[in-house]
This record gives sequence, C-alpha cells and structure tokens, in this order.
Amino acid sequence: MELLATFDEQFSSLAPIFFYLVVGAIVFIETGLLFGFFLPGDSVLFSAGLVAAAHGNIDIVLLVTIIFMAAFIGDQVGFVLGRKVGRPYLDKRKSPRVQRMIARSEDFYEKTGWWAVVAARFFPWIRTFVPPIAGISRMNYYKFLSANSLGALLWGVGITLSGYYAATIPWVKTSSYAIAAFFISASIVSGIVNYLRRPR
Repeated sequence: MELLATFDEQFSSLAPIFFYLVVGAIVFIETGLLFGFFLPGDSVLFSAGLVAAAHGNIDIVLLVTIIFMAAFIGDQVGFVLGRKVGRPYLDKRKSPRVQRMIARSEDFYEKTGWWAVVAARFFPWIRTFVPPIAGISRMNYYKFLSANSLGALLWGVGITLSGYYAATIPWVKTSSYAIAAFFISASIVSGIVNYLRRPR
C-alpha cells in the first residue's frame, strides 16, 4: 500500500486542466474517430471519478460536464462522417451484396436504432462503430440526437460517478492514481491481446 500511495503522490501534482483535457480527448477520440476503438473508455471514466474524489483540486461537476460533451460530440462526429462520407462512398459501389447490406442496415436502424445507439455505449469497440453505421444507414437525425444524449449521460456521467463514489473506501481513495493506472493498462493490454487473437 505504501508503494501505491507513493505512486499516487507523484501524480497528484498534475495540473487539473491537463487532467480534464486528457480525459476529454480520450473520450472524444474513442467515440468519434474510428481509429480510437482500442482506447479504454470505461476504465478511463471510472478512474477519472476515483481521481476526482481523491484530490480536491479536480471539480467533479466540471469533469462530468466535459466527459458528457466529449462523448456527445464524439458520437455526433461519427454519425456525420458516416452520412456525409461513408454513404456516398458506398452508394458509388453497385455491388448487389453491398446494397443488400445497406438495405438491411437501414431497416435495423429504422426499427431498433434508437436503443442500439444507447446500448452500444456500454460495449467497447462497438460504441465506436455504431454512430458512423447509423449515419450510413440514414437513421433519423433527431432520433440519433436523443439516443446519443441519453447514452452519453448514462455511460459517461454514470460510470464516472461510480468511480467517484467508490472512492469512499479509504484505501481506494489514497491509491486512486495507482488503481487508475492499473485498470487503464489492463484494458489496453486486453484490447491488444484480443486484436492479435482475432481470426485472420
């Protein structure tokens, strides 16, 4: 525990503004840009809550606001990219197979797209790809907007607050940075292993 506490003290001097920017950037990249699918969003959110509870110089209200906005804007970017870039590209391909896939996707998002967008937030990797696919499928913009808002609230704010209140456990609070580093590192390693083990 002493080693964890020492590690925690070394990182506690990080400027809060840097902390906000890093957390917000990770959430935005994971949700808005396709290459960010490997980032450990869930672990980052929970860990951010832990750190905020353990260190008084981090405002939890400001933190969850930044996270909500980053998650919301990220999904909006993915949706727009899918609609403005992905759909025109696929429409140029006259392959019957591609057109059938688009038709099935449009039907799915018409019937259950709202719930899919909300639920996808809680599944690593999937949450990165659902917004652009929704855009490609021309899901109703206002349905996507409302689903995105609720998903960002439940996922981004909810998981962060879970970490925040978990820090009421004394030893968790005193070692928040060390615990955060462990969860984030474990998530990254797990993602890399799963990627390398995928069928080729």
